[in-house]
Amino acid sequence: MDDSRPIFQQVADRISSDILAGTYGEEDQVPSTNEIALFHRINPATAGKGVNTLVTRGILYKRRGIGMFVATGARRILLEERQAQFVRDYVDPLVAEARAIGFTAEDALRVVGRRLGAATAAGEPRKEQS
Repeated sequence: MDDSRPIFQQVADRISSDILAGTYGEEDQVPSTNEIALFHRINPATAGKGVNTLVTRGILYKRRGIGMFVATGARRILLEERQAQFVRDYVDPLVAEARAIGFTAEDALRVVGRRLGAATAAGEPRKEQS
């Protein structure tokens, strides 16, 4: 945990990342709020708020008396959210800067393509699309 963002959001982000990484698949049970709280040494209510954030988004669901589970389609939802965030955080500013310095679409694509090719050639793992 770090101080840059609320702890409950960090809990939600950690579970989301674990789902995207395949640590938890659809219908898998995730750790209880008490387990999360104990592991991270945080208040169980804070852990619960992070988990409930994911319930509200349709990523997790509760089986009464059993625990929290990954919802069907959760990975797809998370990928779509991350892709939209990527466009907002990186692509939109890149396009704005490219326009400001006179790049054409072809110029920008060529530069990005070279960078991606260099990263792949350097052995960086390629992310699979789903």
